[in-house]
Amino acid sequence: MVASDPTSPATRTVRVATADDFDAIQAMYARARRLMAANGNPTQWSDRFPLESTVRADIAEGRARLLVDHAGTTADGDPGVERILAVFVLCPGPDPSYAEIDGAWLDDDDYMAVHRVAASGLGPHAGRDCLNWAVARYGNVRMDTHRNNHAMQHVLESCGFMRCGVIELVAREGDAERLAYQRNDRR
Repeated sequence: MVASDPTSPATRTVRVATADDFDAIQAMYARARRLMAANGNPTQWSDRFPLESTVRADIAEGRARLLVDHAGTTADGDPGVERILAVFVLCPGPDPSYAEIDGAWLDDDDYMAVHRVAASGLGPHAGRDCLNWAVARYGNVRMDTHRNNHAMQHVLESCGFMRCGVIELVAREGDAERLAYQRNDRR
């Protein structure tokens, strides 16, 4: 469970995404592409990432997670309608893109990588809550982001992630350099 946001009465939780969530996930990724482009980062995901096939694989393989809450309550006191606040993907290490780094990771311990974080815009601090959930659950988490993605850099640093160096995405042609971050609460 993720702590409630002080501005929202709803408790946030994380669940595994299903095929029924595909359209909502695609909408969050489209929103993220628009926001990144509008804020000086038009090339990280350009107009095509993540690919539809990647999103479908993330769902089918159980890697895609959704941060959700419930708006309102029913007449009998049950939680109201589920709202999807954000999507993120969990990938157990080792991540091939993290094998070489210009810098140094905090350690060589087992880790969980977080990728493809995007928010719906329905609630504040959704990205932060996704990262805090991953750290609370797995302890040692790595992530990367584009040099021009100042919003995600801020989220990572405000969540206690340390910038460790620069990596190159292995399966990406052009614009593959990323800033690498890690947080290990197991130490």
